[in-house]
Amino acid sequence: MPHDDRDVRVVHPPSTAARQETDQAPAPPEVEAPPLQRVARGYLVWLMIASFGGSLALMVPLAYSLAVRIDDLAPGHEERLGYVTGSAQFVYLVLSPLIGLWSDRTRSRLGRRTPFMIGGALLGTTALVGVAFAPSVVLLGLAWVVGMIGWATAGQAIQNIQADRVPEEQRGRVSALTSVMTQIAPVLGIGLAYAVASSTFLVFLVPGVLGAAMVVLFPVLKPEGDSRALVHSSGVTLKGMVASYGFNPRKYPDFGWNWLGRFVFFMGLYFNTTFGTFFYAQRLDLPVKEVAGIVAVIGTIGVAAAAGGAIGGGFLSDKLGRRKLFALIGSTVFVAGAVTEAFARSLPQLVVGAVLMQFAIAVFSAVDQAIVFAVLPDRAQAGRYLAVVGFAQKIPSAVAPLIAPLVITLGVSAEGEKNYTQLYLLGAVLALVGGLIVRFRIRSVR
Repeated sequence: MPHDDRDVRVVHPPSTAARQETDQAPAPPEVEAPPLQRVARGYLVWLMIASFGGSLALMVPLAYSLAVRIDDLAPGHEERLGYVTGSAQFVYLVLSPLIGLWSDRTRSRLGRRTPFMIGGALLGTTALVGVAFAPSVVLLGLAWVVGMIGWATAGQAIQNIQADRVPEEQRGRVSALTSVMTQIAPVLGIGLAYAVASSTFLVFLVPGVLGAAMVVLFPVLKPEGDSRALVHSSGVTLKGMVASYGFNPRKYPDFGWNWLGRFVFFMGLYFNTTFGTFFYAQRLDLPVKEVAGIVAVIGTIGVAAAAGGAIGGGFLSDKLGRRKLFALIGSTVFVAGAVTEAFARSLPQLVVGAVLMQFAIAVFSAVDQAIVFAVLPDRAQAGRYLAVVGFAQKIPSAVAPLIAPLVITLGVSAEGEKNYTQLYLLGAVLALVGGLIVRFRIRSVR
């Protein structure tokens, strides 16, 4: 047969050096981070609205409506509120890294975070119906576990997308503005719940439906974009799942110190907020059901303080390029507010203490959130690492309600009055320690 040299290809084996270079070349990352670019004003507005909605739906039950429901089902057993909320927090605590890992690796036309925003909001709204009609504390607790998973997942997805999209020069102000929304939402939500207090169903459903609508509108109007080009492998190993629950603090020391500082601060915060409804009822000598109006008034007065604290701290930290100082200022002011509340016996004293605490929480939360984004070990795995950061808040929210009942029963007065003074002072000490850790141990952030 005739032979055509053009069809002949001599294949030479690769040289040893070439083989070594090929063997040593790093494999492409399974997940890539989307590019950072300044977010436009319209995008930020809808991000704020979504943050408001997620907080509205999650925090109104925690701050008010669950307490009212527990008081209906088990009058005089306020400690059961701690068991219900603590159990739900614990379940989500266990699941959150897996949800974060799943979110990081989600390949869809809607993006990585959008399915979790929409799915979480729908699940949370459905669960609130179960909470409203539960005939016992046990069934109420089970329904709230589902609700907590739904709303916390939606909220975490909103936070993940900030890590995905917001550049360093905007992180302080974006964290500040979204933090203001999460501070304002429970206050306005409690007022809204109080307005429909004649119907237990509406107390849960109205904040839930409004919150879900606000969360869902964000990705609908500001689409995240297709994530299939960012995620190159959807395989998850058992080793990877186990690893998602932690990190190496020696390899990422600043991430570790920030985690610890946040943990201690939020432990103090949850000591001083979990039993707020019962605390105000005791100090003002009012029935629990009549406290909502007082809480709403105090909260409304504190809205301006919270907005000023978050915006002032966030914007100034961007402008000055200093984060840690403002975290310490926030924790110090929190101490002042907690001590004031601990010894308050009148409405004016409670107002002063609450306003100081709201200001402090807003300052610390806004600035510390910007610090978290700066010290993330891998932005491409923001969902996983922010879930680990969430441990620093979720563990206190689960543990504090379980410990607080023991604290308030130590040194109970002869009249059976719970020892809230002791609880609030302990919270103040922990908050200060948390701020000191962030200020003096983190090195890579000013």
